[in-house]
Amino acid sequence: MFKKLMLNLVVSGSVVMAAVAHAQTPTPTPTPTPTPTVPASAPIVPSAPQLAASSYILLDANSGEVLMEHNADEALPPASLTKMMTSYIASLEILRGQIKEEDLVLVSEKAWRKGGSKMFIEVGNQVKVIDLLRGIIIQSGNDASIAMAEHIAGSEEAFADLMNSHAQRLGMTTTHFENSTGWPAEGHLSSARDMATMAKAIIRDDPVHYKIYKEKEFFWNGIRQPNRNLMLWRDSTVDGLKTGHTEEAGYCLVSSAERDGMRLIAVVMGTDSEQARAAETQKMLTWGFRFFETKSFYEPGQVLSTEKVWAGVDDQVQLGLADGLTLTLPKGQVEKLVAGITVNSPIKAPIVAGDVLGEVEVKLGDEVMHTAPLVALAGVEEAGIFGRLWDSIRLFFYGLFN
Repeated sequence: MFKKLMLNLVVSGSVVMAAVAHAQTPTPTPTPTPTPTVPASAPIVPSAPQLAASSYILLDANSGEVLMEHNADEALPPASLTKMMTSYIASLEILRGQIKEEDLVLVSEKAWRKGGSKMFIEVGNQVKVIDLLRGIIIQSGNDASIAMAEHIAGSEEAFADLMNSHAQRLGMTTTHFENSTGWPAEGHLSSARDMATMAKAIIRDDPVHYKIYKEKEFFWNGIRQPNRNLMLWRDSTVDGLKTGHTEEAGYCLVSSAERDGMRLIAVVMGTDSEQARAAETQKMLTWGFRFFETKSFYEPGQVLSTEKVWAGVDDQVQLGLADGLTLTLPKGQVEKLVAGITVNSPIKAPIVAGDVLGEVEVKLGDEVMHTAPLVALAGVEEAGIFGRLWDSIRLFFYGLFN
């Protein structure tokens, strides 16, 4: 048996009810002009732009909705995009208190000798963790990445194992790391989708250190080096993340921008030049922000319904969404959403927090846009033998008349 209930969607201070709207007679005008209507289920959005890149993806950071993609799961060399994981692990170690920003890191000969892009740290010198972090993020320093890896895990090889463990935890299914820098190595691969997942984790898990990604330059060892992310100069709403380039990988870029509370993550891999990776990224961001909007309706754990519980020590249970409700839709469609919930009935104890006891369904016209499990927000233990017996009798008569 199921029980259907109305659910309110709070949209920018207004309330959209899951109920049938009553037709209203429009106010007559001297010269009425018919207004063309567009079906709610068919919003007008132009085709996504075609990009000159091997692989790309654009998604909303909050809802997780993918707005456009091409070969997003293809395993490709990520070049220095790899360093996003290196900096992510370093920031987590700082947050956990395992290392401190002011800790001094001894620069090894291996770190000093590494070719490619450099922070220009000197062998035998001691460098603060926070300076290495900037060297990794802003200057894309291979030397800084190896020094950080060795400081955290003892060796770069051991750090690579740590990187792969975090990749697995984050659900990066295509990714395998062989080193901390993105230096070409057999089996060192990732994908546009996985890099977007990585970017999302960086933004979500450590907003304090994420601010470093928008710094345009870093001065170290008498050398001023600019951030290679040209989007930081071209679009004031862009605040990260990382560039990458090798002959095999081409020119790659992971970017994120926030406008009016909506955050998009764009990844391009395998473009032809620095200018091309920025131009293709700009196409994605412009299209995404122009034609879509994101709204958060409910927070994780917010109570959406309180329901009767049978045979429990408590006679009620609160229901909600474990992950909240955030949707990305074509502009102008959010206000047309209606929602309803279906609750399993009757609900009997014992109940464990997180048990699925119903479903939330969000519709745009006749089209179902989103469904999510309605879960118990707290557990309810089973009542004693007499409580269970009494409720079984009550439930019998309840079933007869319902």
